[in-house]
Amino acid sequence: MAYPEELVAPMRKDLTSVGFNELRTIEDVDNALKTAQGTTLVVVNSVCGCAAAMARPGVKLSLQGDKKPENLVTVFAGQDLDATAKAREYLFPYPPSSPAIALFKDGKLVHMIERRHIEGRPAQLIAENLKWAYNEFCGEGVISE
Repeated sequence: MAYPEELVAPMRKDLTSVGFNELRTIEDVDNALKTAQGTTLVVVNSVCGCAAAMARPGVKLSLQGDKKPENLVTVFAGQDLDATAKAREYLFPYPPSSPAIALFKDGKLVHMIERRHIEGRPAQLIAENLKWAYNEFCGEGVISE
């Protein structure tokens, strides 16, 4: 059963307010990831405390550098069930995890942060991990609108 929309709305806004596009259907996920060019950051958002205290703040901090993904997208676990299930197919071979953060380059998964790497770690450490990945895989420039 999905969480009530009024509960998750502020958690959605936490990412959409910094440029993330929500993927709410299977079609949205396929359109964003199947033939993606460039770099795409996918956040599997969640209502859990580690998403609120570590994952979302870490992701937002990571975007403050010069190198960053060209596309920012998110699915919401426990809310957009079909879209989340579809996104997790693209995250294979990693097991389902929420929150989770994945970086794709030209449609290929190149970096993954699972829940077990988020829990108990400060947002700054998650941001540094992501910035390392951006330096490896992303060009300089602005995020697509």
